[in-house]
Amino acid sequence: MNKRSAKKIKYVFLLFGLFLSVSIIGQNKRPNILVIMADDISRTSMGVYGSKYIKTPNFDRIAHEGVLFTNAYVSNPKCSPSRACFLTGRYSWQLEEAANHIPVMPPKWKFYPELLESNGYSIGFTGKGWGPGVYYGEHNPAGWEFNNFNLKPPYSGISNKDYTSNFEQYLDTRDQNKPFCFWFGTHEAHRKYEKDSYKKAGKDLSKVSVQEFLPDNELVRGDLADYGVEVEYHDMMIGKALDALSKRGLLDNTIIIVTSDQGMPFPRVKGQIYDEDFHVAFAVRWGDKIKPGRTVTDFINFPDVAPTLMEAAELKPHQQMTGKSFLNLLLSDKSGRVDKKRQFSLVGKERHDMGRVEGDQINVGYPSRAIRTDKYFYAHNYKPNRWPAGDPEYGYNNTDDSPTKSYVTGLKETDPDYKYYSLAFGKRPADELFDVLMDPDCINNLAADPLYASIVKDLKSTMDKALTNQKDPRALGMGDIFDYYPQIREEKMKKMYKEKYYDMYKKFLEKFGKPTVPIPPNWVEKEGEN
Repeated sequence: MNKRSAKKIKYVFLLFGLFLSVSIIGQNKRPNILVIMADDISRTSMGVYGSKYIKTPNFDRIAHEGVLFTNAYVSNPKCSPSRACFLTGRYSWQLEEAANHIPVMPPKWKFYPELLESNGYSIGFTGKGWGPGVYYGEHNPAGWEFNNFNLKPPYSGISNKDYTSNFEQYLDTRDQNKPFCFWFGTHEAHRKYEKDSYKKAGKDLSKVSVQEFLPDNELVRGDLADYGVEVEYHDMMIGKALDALSKRGLLDNTIIIVTSDQGMPFPRVKGQIYDEDFHVAFAVRWGDKIKPGRTVTDFINFPDVAPTLMEAAELKPHQQMTGKSFLNLLLSDKSGRVDKKRQFSLVGKERHDMGRVEGDQINVGYPSRAIRTDKYFYAHNYKPNRWPAGDPEYGYNNTDDSPTKSYVTGLKETDPDYKYYSLAFGKRPADELFDVLMDPDCINNLAADPLYASIVKDLKSTMDKALTNQKDPRALGMGDIFDYYPQIREEKMKKMYKEKYYDMYKKFLEKFGKPTVPIPPNWVEKEGEN
């Protein structure tokens, strides 16, 4: 080799090295992403949203140092479908099997963490990612799992996962030349709680706020106080996550989203289409990119998150994503309503937990769709003949067991508190309308009042048009397919339904002439995926 050729080769290597270093610098300039996802925590439990008896200084810090959203909504208020919408950027009714709780996740759907990973990001999660349910692929849709460290929790109802140590292990072992995308999912405040843990924590029951749809007595106040203990533990984890970033110099180049997959696990909240469940806490911090202390009233929904994060990472949202990026809201210096087009949100549900039968068909859902505006919340229940929280003979299975549930379901018609049973577990009319400014707990249904007939008509028209544009099977008259999608917990179904049980995979094939997504071979459900 002559000297000229050697110089050329050296020059090529220098250029390649320069290109590689510029590429790495460019990657490091892209923001890191941290999603802190609570499990079953209501918006009204956060201090900045008005909570008095639960203290959440770390969530409040995110809101004060970033932007607080007052109109953030989940697409479907139950763990599996709610998180699926967040990760895929699609509305619940657009997710086929994954619109239901505890499904097999169709492998056709892409998740923003894997899309970011294929474009130079390092990804991971601790605690609870997507679930419960079955997924294809090497890792949870939320990322590669980091759940190696455990601790002794302060109360028996709290998870023993050491979220902070797991997050720090990820931060210290990841490829430092890549930006990161991490999902920090606590199990709090999912049931069960250590009964009377509030006493150990020194909580005063007289300071507990009781929603209008719950009976106000010592038992319910104690249950709410025990819940509050877990909310405060979750908030402490937010603080520890911020500390982990800060001591590594990563805080200000990280988009931090703090929210919850749905509302509190109490009757008439979790799994139900009322404002307390689908209207969630949502705050975002991003160093000096976000003007601090802003409050934004624009309507955003969980499907909007994935395209927002893709755009923030300087990537085009995937073509499957039907949500709309709200990056412009994050980068704006305005408060209040920033984007005049964001005037409402759509929510809905199909089958959540098993425990509802219609004729000879098992595991049917309680299909609903709803629209939420600044003043009104309108819901249409497609099958008002069904029990909304599950059939009584199966224990109202779409409401988590709790002291409050036991009290309410044990009421007799002659009891003064029986109205709370009717609110939480009784059958509902096809149409429900609430003035959420005057009636935030959604107690007084106005849908049958002639004075509100035009409002019901207009809201239903707006909702149906939007759902039709999104090709919602319910809006297109083909929604019964959701009742036929299989539920994965076969042994539990056999025990529950006994002689009524049948193979849902075979039934689906018979009904639609095509198979549904099978459970992956060698799949085993892990503890803690509920």
